[in-house]
Amino acid sequence: MKHADPAFTNLATGLDKLRLKNPVTTASGTFGAGREMADFIDLNSLGMLTTKGVSLTPWTGNSGRRMHEVRSGMLNSIGLQNPGVETFIQRDLAWLRDSVPDLPLMINVCARSAADYAAVITQIEAETDIPDDLLGYEVNISCPNVSEGGHAFGTSTAGAEEVTAACRAVTKRTLAVKLSPNVTNIADIARAAESAGADAISLINTLLGTAIDVRRRSFIFERHFAGLSGPAIKPVALRMVVEVARAVDLPIVGMGGVATGRDVAEFMLAGAHVVAVGTAHFGDPLAVLRIVDELRNFCQEEGVRDISELIGAVGKTQ
Repeated sequence: MKHADPAFTNLATGLDKLRLKNPVTTASGTFGAGREMADFIDLNSLGMLTTKGVSLTPWTGNSGRRMHEVRSGMLNSIGLQNPGVETFIQRDLAWLRDSVPDLPLMINVCARSAADYAAVITQIEAETDIPDDLLGYEVNISCPNVSEGGHAFGTSTAGAEEVTAACRAVTKRTLAVKLSPNVTNIADIARAAESAGADAISLINTLLGTAIDVRRRSFIFERHFAGLSGPAIKPVALRMVVEVARAVDLPIVGMGGVATGRDVAEFMLAGAHVVAVGTAHFGDPLAVLRIVDELRNFCQEEGVRDISELIGAVGKTQ
């Protein structure tokens, strides 16, 4: 692989108040908070780091098998295991602040009620002095709404509006809402988040799937269903990015099966401003470094002088 001249193409992009030197970030849940991955890569090579989900109190996650490889992807049933916001602030956020003080951070937030989403953000706001242009929130509305029988907030416009409004009320920082693809019309959910005060939209989260052990004649996962990610979901993710880019006037974080620099370019042409790498990390810890380099090379080859030339050039116009 040839290496591009970093000065040849301007890869800088933005997400509301956040300013990124390149459009590549990490997909929540695939990179932790960066501490382990820092042994392999320079985190400052990222455009932005998106953390694993943070809840108000510690979550133990799902029991039984949690990961299962399938053709062109992976099923996971982790259950958003995390130590809770207090430990995240004291351990992970403090480490990030010291280790990569100039790297934009997106903290993924998960909860089982609108009040708990807001409480996580409120606690972080009270205990950090990170500037607004270096910290934002990605609200995962694929979590179950316990007051509505466990249906995910992101499967209804009312749920999306409720969570977004609750979070908007407690922060002025960049607020991205991460959408579930397991809906009939994702554009309607995006419009609901926009109307309630979202600054950006992230999509897609994993698709719902399952796997069966034919010899044991049983489900692979204790909860039967799990989240499908990896290259298999890329065409669906691209289609949904196009639909949302046409439906809202907000910047988009696109994700789903990203494994190469050309994948990043494809998502940007579909309408994304920022693109997240997820499952690719499990096979290649250096994936983000390679993908940023491949993106530069692609832009050189195609004569792209500024990455903004790609954003929505196909998805919004054709």
